[in-house]
Amino acid sequence: MTIDRRAMLKAGAAGLAGAAAGPALAADPAAKLRPAVEAGHAAAVERLREWIALPSIAAENRGYPEGPDYMRRLALDAGFQTAEIVPSSGKPGVFATLDAGAKKTLGIYFMYDVKQYDPKEWSSPPLEGRIVDKPGLGRVMVGRGAVNQKGPETVFLAALHAFRRAGVKLPVNLVLVAEGEEEIASPNFHEIVQTPRVAAALKKSVGVIIPTGWQNPATGAVTLALGAKGAMEFELTVSGEKWGRGPKGDIHSSEKARVDSPPWRLVAALSTLVSPDGNTVMIDGIQDKVVPLTPRQRELIAMTARATDEAVVKRQLGVARWIDDMDWEASLVRLAQVPTVNIQGLVSGYTGPGGKTVLPGRATAKIEIRLVPDMTIDDTLQKLRAHLDKRGFGDVEINVSGGYGPTQTDEASALIRAELATCERLGVPATLAPRLAGSWPGVIFTGPPLGLPAGQFGFGHGSGAHAPDEYFLIESTNPKVMGMKDATMGFVDFLYQVAATA
Repeated sequence: MTIDRRAMLKAGAAGLAGAAAGPALAADPAAKLRPAVEAGHAAAVERLREWIALPSIAAENRGYPEGPDYMRRLALDAGFQTAEIVPSSGKPGVFATLDAGAKKTLGIYFMYDVKQYDPKEWSSPPLEGRIVDKPGLGRVMVGRGAVNQKGPETVFLAALHAFRRAGVKLPVNLVLVAEGEEEIASPNFHEIVQTPRVAAALKKSVGVIIPTGWQNPATGAVTLALGAKGAMEFELTVSGEKWGRGPKGDIHSSEKARVDSPPWRLVAALSTLVSPDGNTVMIDGIQDKVVPLTPRQRELIAMTARATDEAVVKRQLGVARWIDDMDWEASLVRLAQVPTVNIQGLVSGYTGPGGKTVLPGRATAKIEIRLVPDMTIDDTLQKLRAHLDKRGFGDVEINVSGGYGPTQTDEASALIRAELATCERLGVPATLAPRLAGSWPGVIFTGPPLGLPAGQFGFGHGSGAHAPDEYFLIESTNPKVMGMKDATMGFVDFLYQVAATA
């Protein structure tokens, strides 16, 4: 389907007045909102640039308390009547409310933290927010956090600024919760959400979204996820001191002839966790709680396979083939269905230029396990410990740094139906995915005690999350993908669809 982006948004603005069965937007306010978005665009771009220049990186203990302080100010500037910093055992969160006197309330999840970066790997300084031309897309802003998640979040805030500028009351009330530890697997976010006043406010909502900008540049399509895998991040460490064998510190490598090696012991322990090709998790009992995909979930995956281009995805990932040379649909099934064990990094001994003849006394692997329903962090950790102990690796230390379980949301929920209605009315092709392979702490909303629908939603485009030259699209020259102003109007439309959806 070919989309004329400008015609689409023009129709969208006009169609707001016809949003049925709810607090429909009258013609006069509808005419005010687009000009308000246009008038506030330069300020929104500068807001994103300033936010990128202020990184909060939990892994490096960087940008605190500046990060939550700035997040609180962003909320107040956008029209939230209350915004407070909520402490946790780690980095604090921000809780804000906007009472528009509406019948319905929408929950919003933000993260104000970003991943680490190495400036030497970037084509422009990662905190500069430089705007550059990107062929096939238009003008993009390059910077750490540009797409994950400050760009999409700035777009949502721009929609709220437009309502204020136009003097139009929001059709829904808002409850915002933001955290500063998402990039280290949200070890303390549950404390923030479970704070009584925060939980009580969220409980009134129809669901929770995290703003995104995931339009496909080739088709303009978006994928609406009904769930996401969970994640457990941890380190496995072998040390000569804990093992009782090998050196307590680095010694000369010639001693390997008669001294045990902690790095080799770690390699041996790691090799028991997966099949020889590394593609099947072999931790004892790990499959016991894995729930197979339902026929409907497989049907949704088949629809996604038909609507997406395998070659484009392979090119974006830089891969030539999938595991076992499986076909496109099978790869999507596996992406949604299977738990995984991934080695993020291995740290031991000398890693500088040239060689250094040492036998290290310590070795660590940074690992994550992706969880699918009905796996839990506690059960997975117990099984991992038992698995290693059974094979004589009782000395291998497990240090969990963060994690959360998988999420699932009913496609019949009002939240998902409002997302689909927005896409349909704006002419944006949309497919439903049963589960993201990536993770976010949505289970804190979807699980007990809240039990809310939750997921990602938004328009626009960006890429490079966690990588050098991360970017977010500001001015689109691609007729199939929205730039920042049009994506802002997309959120305006979505708020009215939430209000109108029974």
